[in-house]
Amino acid sequence: MIIKTAIAGSGGQGVLMMGYLLALTVMRDGKHVTYLPSYGAEVRGGTANCTVCVSDDEIASPVASSPDYAVVLNKPSMIKYQGVLKSGGLMIINSSLVDSVPDRDDIEVVLVPANKIALELKNERATNMIMLGAFVAKTKITTVESMINGLAEALKGKKAGFLDLNRKGIENGAQYVS
Repeated sequence: MIIKTAIAGSGGQGVLMMGYLLALTVMRDGKHVTYLPSYGAEVRGGTANCTVCVSDDEIASPVASSPDYAVVLNKPSMIKYQGVLKSGGLMIINSSLVDSVPDRDDIEVVLVPANKIALELKNERATNMIMLGAFVAKTKITTVESMINGLAEALKGKKAGFLDLNRKGIENGAQYVS
């Protein structure tokens, strides 16, 4: 069975990092995975999204035209993915930036005030990891422990200084939905 996840927001919100870390982690868990990033020409402030497909078997295509899950960090992304999310799917919404919910009764919606939680951690850069932690805890696509273990590999070089902040973000997001 293949599980397709769309992660979307604005450029600069760490959307692509979320997808990369998710893909890296499930690959380290022994699953087959594809990661397909996409972003607008303007990058920071423009649109950014990625798809991560996870399966026990080989994956033929990285395209997730009808995702099972959507993690959205801003309102334009919620509007875009509410219409394409598979019936019975799950949408996790950053309720700090999105003031509405999808107009569908056939999907589950989880609201996470990620920016507010990040401010409690004293750094809004943790917003993306809070959303990712909430997603992992809710879906069990991998474990929070595996995700944290993957951080060191994903955050090499200049980004290594953000390891502790990102770990706290994942843990706080997971705790929020548990």
